[in-house]
Amino acid sequence: MIWPDGHIGNLNNLAQLVQAGIDGVLSVDPSIAIMLHIALGGQHDETVFFYDNMLARGLTFDVIGMSYYPKWHGTLDDLRDNLIRMSSRYDQDIIVVEYSAKKREVHEIVFNLPNNKGKGTAIWEPLNTWESIFSKDGKSNDLILIYDEMNKKFIQKK
Repeated sequence: MIWPDGHIGNLNNLAQLVQAGIDGVLSVDPSIAIMLHIALGGQHDETVFFYDNMLARGLTFDVIGMSYYPKWHGTLDDLRDNLIRMSSRYDQDIIVVEYSAKKREVHEIVFNLPNNKGKGTAIWEPLNTWESIFSKDGKSNDLILIYDEMNKKFIQKK
């Protein structure tokens, strides 16, 4: 964020910039839930480094947001293990807010986190990814049916 000042190598500056964003949102509506999102789905050490450093600098947030792309963030086992460890380390709920491939598997991991910590997922760019759910002319394919199945399995059961 705003490199070089907000680069991860400048943790104090990064935390100040994030806090300014949080403050701006909460000044408009203090009831808005704040998510702190990073793109480190299966990378546990880096995830802990980031969140521990943000918390140590006084940031408060309601939800942990993670991205997961196997090409960059490890295997599904890496994602699962990271999210399980995070769910016991941090008080916040967890949402995988950016992913594309392995839709069913990502849902299974998130919605089976201990203590009901997994609150959901959000596909990123459904037209231009490894597993698109819409064609370029806007027609859905069978992959979209996964979400109806997941809704029935995980959401409606509550």
